[in-house]
Amino acid sequence: MNAHLRRGVCPGLSQPMATGDGLLARIGPTGVTISCAPFAALCAAARSCGNGVIEITSRGSLQIRGLTESSAQRFATTVGRIDIAFCDGPPVLTNSLAGLDPDEALDVSTIAGELRRALAATAFSPDIGPKVSIALDGGGVLHLDAVAADVRMRAEDGGIRLHVAVGGDGASATHLGAVAAEHAVEAAMNIMRMIAAAGPTARARDIAAAGGAAAFRQAIADILIDVPPVPRRSPAEPVGTHVLDGESCAVGLGLAFGHADSTALEKLAHAASLAGATGLRTAPGHAILVVGLPRDTAARLTDIAQQLGFIVSAQDSRRQIIACAGAPICAAAKIATRAVAPILASDAVISGHAAPMVHVSGCAKGCACPRSMPLTVVGIGGRCGVVVNGSAQDQPLVTLLPEALPAVLSRVTTMVQRMRAADESAAEVLSRLDREQIARMMLGEATDA
Repeated sequence: MNAHLRRGVCPGLSQPMATGDGLLARIGPTGVTISCAPFAALCAAARSCGNGVIEITSRGSLQIRGLTESSAQRFATTVGRIDIAFCDGPPVLTNSLAGLDPDEALDVSTIAGELRRALAATAFSPDIGPKVSIALDGGGVLHLDAVAADVRMRAEDGGIRLHVAVGGDGASATHLGAVAAEHAVEAAMNIMRMIAAAGPTARARDIAAAGGAAAFRQAIADILIDVPPVPRRSPAEPVGTHVLDGESCAVGLGLAFGHADSTALEKLAHAASLAGATGLRTAPGHAILVVGLPRDTAARLTDIAQQLGFIVSAQDSRRQIIACAGAPICAAAKIATRAVAPILASDAVISGHAAPMVHVSGCAKGCACPRSMPLTVVGIGGRCGVVVNGSAQDQPLVTLLPEALPAVLSRVTTMVQRMRAADESAAEVLSRLDREQIARMMLGEATDA
């Protein structure tokens, strides 16, 4: 099922992307379990061909850093020989526990496989923009509501039909209706054909914003069922223990700030094998799942993972911070995000469920988190701009030196926790305050807040 397609600027195996620390290759998730031994072999290849840094992105992709022109080809050849399913084509995302979760409405793995093969075979696939993706959500504990995609399908009614939306995450996407499960591939292909026809930079959200929702519906009119939008669900949380069918479970672990050393991941794979796990899967939210684990070995594996530096608790303060690679790893970055982020976490500047989430971005591109966040720290000429309820592309309220950042964000966290009403989010607290008032408070000036 390996289908190598040219993907423009996306750093696939067949076309790695130049970064500040060499070439970066990305392996998109296919929803298939990677057995422990092949996963360990992948980690060893990342170390011998690159600099040993492996990332799991917010969408669950694996990224291998520090490759060279020669070693990138060697790495691709090595991965091709390892028993790992991968695809360089348009990403087709599925639930991280697809086929294993007893609470899912539909195992979408078969649909995903058919869709990947259809995309690889079609003539218009090379015309699809490199950022365009599809999310097939079968439901269950690790749903995809938080993952943005150009085409979204969510199984309901016992998997008989899938609700269809375009251009966003579970809350923001434009709802079209539903299709029967047997028409899912046809519907997705029709919509993708329409996006491809709009040009290599086209995205579904832009087409919909320009009045194209009706055109999307027309593209699947023959199979579209008129139904109301599906309700929102509680956020999916990958970190922790998830009960599977039978006597097995999955243990979800977080990668601190989205990256780990290949040696630690290789040791995790070996420990998982000894614990009786069937393998590993990546998950959105910079997480990895050890699946098929006997329940009586889960606690021991969690202890080992914690010793290796992985996040084992959803309440870990490191999970409040999203950070890109930063300088000097990324040539575009203006600050060393991976030096800043641990300081914020270790000093407990950002901690507790009421604390605001923070995006630390090396530059205004905001690659690690393009959406609005309660607090965004963006690199600007070696200094840190602080954006409130916005993205890295927005105008900062204040700009300061990196060493001043912990004190400033600590003041914001204290204020949010003090002013927060029951069930009110940090973003909602900050939205009630005047921007000038927040800026003065950040700088330690007197305020009535």
